[in-house]
Amino acid sequence: MNVLFPAICVIPQVVFFSLCERLMLSNQRTSSLYTLMFLNVVAYCVSYVKELIEREDWSMYVNIARTSNVRHLALSATKIVLEWTKAITFIITVVFMLLVFGLEKGLKTYTPTTGYLVVTGLYFLLTEKVFMDMLALWLENRKLDYFESMESFYVPALILLLQLCSSALMTALCIFTGNLRLVFLSIFTNIRIKYRELREGYVEPLRHELEALEQYRVATPSEVRNHDDVCAICLTPMTCARITPCQHFFHADCLRRCLKGSDKCPICQYNFL
Repeated sequence: MNVLFPAICVIPQVVFFSLCERLMLSNQRTSSLYTLMFLNVVAYCVSYVKELIEREDWSMYVNIARTSNVRHLALSATKIVLEWTKAITFIITVVFMLLVFGLEKGLKTYTPTTGYLVVTGLYFLLTEKVFMDMLALWLENRKLDYFESMESFYVPALILLLQLCSSALMTALCIFTGNLRLVFLSIFTNIRIKYRELREGYVEPLRHELEALEQYRVATPSEVRNHDDVCAICLTPMTCARITPCQHFFHADCLRRCLKGSDKCPICQYNFL
C-alpha cells in the first residue's frame, strides 16, 4: 500500500491544481505541472531528511543473524549501494533546485500568484503521505482530550474531510469558468472517490469503535483530578477517561483494545455483559 500511495494521490493532486490554475491563472496552462513537480521535490527532500533524523542503526553492514557478528557480503553490498544512491540522489536534487532558482532557466513564463501557491501548497500538505504522517504524529503528541487517545481513527478522517471540502469548494467555483470536463473529472476523482474512502475507510470504523464505548461514560475533569491515578493498562497519566460500571478509569483507546479480547474489566474481572 505504501508503494501505491503516491500513484493514488497524484491524480487528485493534478486535478485540484488544474482547478486552481483555471481559477487563478487563466492565462497560463503549465503552472500546475511546474508547481506539482516542485512540491514533489520538496516532499522527497523532507522525507529523506526525516528518515535520517529517525534512523537508529547507522551501520552499513548486515549481519547473518542478530546474535552474530559475521557480515553477510551480498546483503551488505546491496545496502551500501542503496544508501549511497539515496544520498547522491538527494544531493543532486538539492543542487538542481538551487540552480533552477539561481539561473531561472525555463521559468520565465512561470509567474504563479501568491494565492495559487498558498492554496495548492496547503492541499499538497494534506495529500502527501510524508506530511500527513507528520501532522498525525504532531496531533498524537498533543494528546487532545477530544480524541480520547484515538488519534489513529480521528486524524486520518479529519485530513480526508479537509481534502474533500477543499476539492468541493474549488469544483463549485470552477463551474463558472465553463470547463465542464474538468468539473466532472473533479467530481469523480476528488469528491466521489474521496467521499467513499472517507465513509467506508474511516467514518464507519470510527463509528463502530465509538458504539462499543457508548456504555462507558466519559469522566468529567473533576472526576479525573479526584481519581489522580494512571491508566491501569498503559500506565500513563490520564487527562480524560472512560468509567466502567465497576467504577474503574481507563483511557478510551486502552479500554477499546481490551474489549476486543474480553468482555471483563481488566482490573476486577467484572463481566460487562
